[in-house]
Amino acid sequence: MAGDLYHNARIATLDGPDLGLIEGGAVLVRDGRIAWVGAMADLPPDHAGAARHDLDGRLVTPAPIDCHTHLVHGGDRAREFEMRLQGASYEQIARAGGGILSTVAATRAATEDELVRQALPRLDALIAEGVATVEIKSGYGLDRDAELTMLRAARRLGTLRPVRVRTSFLGAHACPPEYAGRPDAYLDEICLPTLRAAHAEGLVDAVDGFCEGIAFTPHQIARVFDAARGLGLPVKLHAEQLSHQGGTALAALHGALSADHVEYATEADAVMMAASGTVAVLLPGAFYTLHETQVPPIAAFRAHGVAMALSTDCNPGTSPLTSILLTMNMGCTLFRLTPAEALRGVTVNAARALGLDDCGRIAPGLRADLAVWDVADPAELAWRIGFNPLHRRIFGESE
Repeated sequence: MAGDLYHNARIATLDGPDLGLIEGGAVLVRDGRIAWVGAMADLPPDHAGAARHDLDGRLVTPAPIDCHTHLVHGGDRAREFEMRLQGASYEQIARAGGGILSTVAATRAATEDELVRQALPRLDALIAEGVATVEIKSGYGLDRDAELTMLRAARRLGTLRPVRVRTSFLGAHACPPEYAGRPDAYLDEICLPTLRAAHAEGLVDAVDGFCEGIAFTPHQIARVFDAARGLGLPVKLHAEQLSHQGGTALAALHGALSADHVEYATEADAVMMAASGTVAVLLPGAFYTLHETQVPPIAAFRAHGVAMALSTDCNPGTSPLTSILLTMNMGCTLFRLTPAEALRGVTVNAARALGLDDCGRIAPGLRADLAVWDVADPAELAWRIGFNPLHRRIFGESE
């Protein structure tokens, strides 16, 4: 009944429209949940017997959430990095057989054990910066066996580390070489049957797609979304990354959890996202790696009240990024988010992008996923570059 009381802290609860700062604060953790939070001076007498942990004035926030990753994959694409430096575009690399399809070949050749082994260092890097929840997509298999293997590997990662894993089926990521020029046949014969098999095996928490000129049209993505709805699964979408294809509007019309990238989204898209509650997941790592210049419509998102999340988009080609803290800095420096928006972007709004209501804030009844930082001001988390001030990570009752 007693639990653990973390006190003498500055607490950013994120439970409200601002950071919800509590000076001289304390958090009571019991059975992996937050039992109470508030000013230490207001501690109820019946909590006085809890084991006390003095945090020496440190900042406590919800543990970060990485809500968009491609953490599980085979191989690397370092050569493409060199090609890009020589002027090749994302689309040129993809049409030359590189990009996603080169990772597909490496992923298909890897066993589940190999995929887990390769992903663990990337996951460990995120955990070292306090991340307690991570979303992991499939989408580099593009055949039944490899897609299922990816999802099984992702689920296994959550049993090997103290982290919560949410999986997204991304079968509509690209059209594999054997279906070149036949995307609808790929959807009919591979993607949709594999989605049903993955769901039957309990491997899917959400369904994603890539709506782009080099991937799938809005009409084709709508077919995937219809299949997801039939299975009772929420949807999300890679949308308007390289051009405006209408994916963001499609996502909003389907009540998607999130539309991700959204560099080419419009104010009209923002209006639709606000109405549907669809979160804009900003991915500055890909923007940086691809040398993009089209910035997401941040002002429109603010004006219309669209929640903005931030994520690493950790992937082997366009965002080989495994730092949630650098992601926050990039969100501020590249997209002009405020440090407070960046912190909300990796906590409460990231939780919303995954359809989670039990984390991302510090409030009674929620999971006790907490990060204790050696900083005084929350803005420091987005300010520094290449510095990790994490003092302690609390994952329920485990650290």
